[in-house]
Amino acid sequence: MGQVYDTITPALQRFIAEQPLFFVGTAGAQGHVNVSPKGPIGTFAVLGPTQVAYLDRVGSGIETAAHAQADGRITFMFCSFGKRPKIVRLYGQARLVWPDDDAFAALAAHFDDALFATPGHRRCIVVADLDRVSDSCGDGVPVMTFEHDRDNSDRWARGLQRKSPTGLADYMAANNTTSIDGLPGVPA
Repeated sequence: MGQVYDTITPALQRFIAEQPLFFVGTAGAQGHVNVSPKGPIGTFAVLGPTQVAYLDRVGSGIETAAHAQADGRITFMFCSFGKRPKIVRLYGQARLVWPDDDAFAALAAHFDDALFATPGHRRCIVVADLDRVSDSCGDGVPVMTFEHDRDNSDRWARGLQRKSPTGLADYMAANNTTSIDGLPGVPA
């Protein structure tokens, strides 16, 4: 049976940390709803009982950041793929902290230094103030065995940087300035 919590409890925080990935759902006032798998789990941090953040790295789209700027609504979902079924959802309002923001360095301290190994690969930090925390049974989630995190994104980013010191910035300028619905993404 599902339960609603006032905050992220220590037990829920342990559950979150044990999952290999998480999902982020966002939407603007109109247009497409976006759900993205995110990981590794080290890109997610619980900042406090009602505040979380994740390190958003450069990728093919900019939907989450665009929706955060346009509307702010965000949902995080963590589900167990192990033998004990469970789903945790965190609902809130998101804001973006860009690398040139004064708050970025302090927030970055919540993440593994290895995530910053490729200069420019971190796009922003998404911070969410939560207004609902809940769990549910998760009986519909299959049992699967985790093998390892993929390193494709890191290899891709390092390859762009090897080709040109501005490789990632050039990629973002070409691919991350607007969402699929035309909402603003990465600042120009």
